[in-house]
Amino acid sequence: MRYAIVIEKTDANYAAYVPDLPGCIVTGTSVEETEKLIQEAIKFHLDGLREDGLPLPAPSSQVEYVEVAA
Repeated sequence: MRYAIVIEKTDANYAAYVPDLPGCIVTGTSVEETEKLIQEAIKFHLDGLREDGLPLPAPSSQVEYVEVAA
């Protein structure tokens, strides 16, 4: 499965979350570390859902960019 992630720069680090998996959130010191950590968090989250006998949310979020005049 392929889930959309959002990575945001904060004052001290980077944070990432998965819109389709509420509560699946990580922080890291770089974009690369944050991407690695969110991949691990997604797997952990999905494994937990499976163990609890809950359905896995289908990826449904879509990410697009729009250009605006400044």
